[in-house]
Amino acid sequence: MKRISIIFLQAVIVLIGIVALAILIRFPLTEGRAANLDLFSIYFDPFILYGYATSIAFFVALYKAFKLLGYIGQNKIFSSNSVRTLKSIKYCAIILSILIVMAGLYIRISHNKEDDPAGFLAICIVTTFVCIVVATAAAIFEKILQNAIDMKSENDLTI
Repeated sequence: MKRISIIFLQAVIVLIGIVALAILIRFPLTEGRAANLDLFSIYFDPFILYGYATSIAFFVALYKAFKLLGYIGQNKIFSSNSVRTLKSIKYCAIILSILIVMAGLYIRISHNKEDDPAGFLAICIVTTFVCIVVATAAAIFEKILQNAIDMKSENDLTI
């Protein structure tokens, strides 16, 4: 892969991280319940704190993807570090999907009867599906890469 493509993809990952961080900072202020709350009460709401804790898995996965692109740029894709990075991305996606489902269940069970949780639940379903797709793709790439590394080491031993 050309070096400029790697740099572009790394820049996209950084941009995704910056936008996600901006949303995490700005969204609680625009939420409907925040109209009558002070700044401390807004950011220490249990559900907002849960969202921040959940986002750790997302940011770790972004960092690991950035790191994987670095390995690709250094032509070290066929290494155990790349396999471990893909495994970390897979685990982050699985953890994120579980935490999103738990948030959806919490909202479904404990929402106010006057509120309609359908929009939030739809977002939970879509993001869970995306996380499962990412975890599946990472698992497939991990297995392919591990098989390639195993074949390479077998060929190196026979020569």
